[in-house]
Amino acid sequence: MPRVTDERVVRRAAELSGAEFWRAVEREGTPLTGPDPYGAADHALVTFLWRGSPATRAALVTPNKLADPRDPAGNLMERVPGTDVWHWSVRMRRDWHATYTLCVDEGDGPADDDAAYWTWLRTQRRVDPFNPLSLASRWGGAPASCVVLSGAPDSTEWRERPGIPRGTVSVHTVRSALLGNERRVWRYVAAGGTAAGAELPVLVLLDGEMWQPGLDVATALDNLVADGRIPPLVALLPESLGADTRWAEMTCDPRFTGFLTDELLPWAAADLPLTADPARTVVAGQSLGGLTAAYAAVSAPDRFGCVLAQSGSFWWPNGPGAQWLTGRIAESARLPVRFRLSAGEQEWVALPANRRLRDTLAAKGYTDAVYREFNGGHDYLCWRSELVEGLCDLLGPGTDGSSAD
Repeated sequence: MPRVTDERVVRRAAELSGAEFWRAVEREGTPLTGPDPYGAADHALVTFLWRGSPATRAALVTPNKLADPRDPAGNLMERVPGTDVWHWSVRMRRDWHATYTLCVDEGDGPADDDAAYWTWLRTQRRVDPFNPLSLASRWGGAPASCVVLSGAPDSTEWRERPGIPRGTVSVHTVRSALLGNERRVWRYVAAGGTAAGAELPVLVLLDGEMWQPGLDVATALDNLVADGRIPPLVALLPESLGADTRWAEMTCDPRFTGFLTDELLPWAAADLPLTADPARTVVAGQSLGGLTAAYAAVSAPDRFGCVLAQSGSFWWPNGPGAQWLTGRIAESARLPVRFRLSAGEQEWVALPANRRLRDTLAAKGYTDAVYREFNGGHDYLCWRSELVEGLCDLLGPGTDGSSAD
């Protein structure tokens, strides 16, 4: 990505005293946004800042998927000479949204020509102190700061609203004989859902530990139900048991699909009026979870009739047999499954594989499949919006709850 310099910031930093400059930054908030230097109305110049100390040797900014792993120095901030202002700018379309971290070298690590330097620098993460927007990270990691430009999707569904009926969230331990392990499952039941007496639609959302304790998907579901954008439903959110187990289970493992269909859903149906209609049952996931969601529906279309996958790892596996699931879909008869897929424009690995699956679905006659690309990366900030829109597409008013034969 070509280097861009925000000349306005450089001038301000040189003209103002340090205290005056940073007071102005604190009022405005970071990252700073300004007009596109090339005059395009749909683009902006986005400038990230760090207030250095006398010991600061380097500051690295890492917006999601906007760093070339072959050239990490391309994301190093520059210091305005004679000041404590470090800056890095990028030109982006105004619908961009992403998480980012700042990695700061305060002189206490290896030399910058040491082979271990870049690995060490990436561990020196900081939240942007002038940005109030942040998002939870996986498995208890430090939050990441967020950049959301003016044309990015609205995130109001994720904010608590007074007077909205609240669904109930409970945490359970569910044992799997098929997998030989047990895991926590967060269970959401929409307010008033069981009182109506009707069978409830079901959402199975993978990586549950991120979606509920981390991102509070219950608030988004409450708001969507209250606004009539989706019907009252039950959501089941099984956790991932660490990175190694996640890789083992979420790479087209039939035992994991069996856990979902033969253990998790019957467990929930024992005391809740769940629908058995696959057209009103959504399996959803992101990254490896998106791959797993699609595999589950292809393997059990009689139970999962709707797939919601963001940035699915459809490249899997590496090496011979790559994009195995896409190949299986290409070789199989058209199934009664609706697909709602999306991927980020900055995802250099996932995007080509998602496009190939899109094309394969079209060739196989999945005329009701939906595919879209968003201006972002491999990022829960983007996946939040895509999850909301996908649920409304699959379960909202005007959907007939069926798919073509």
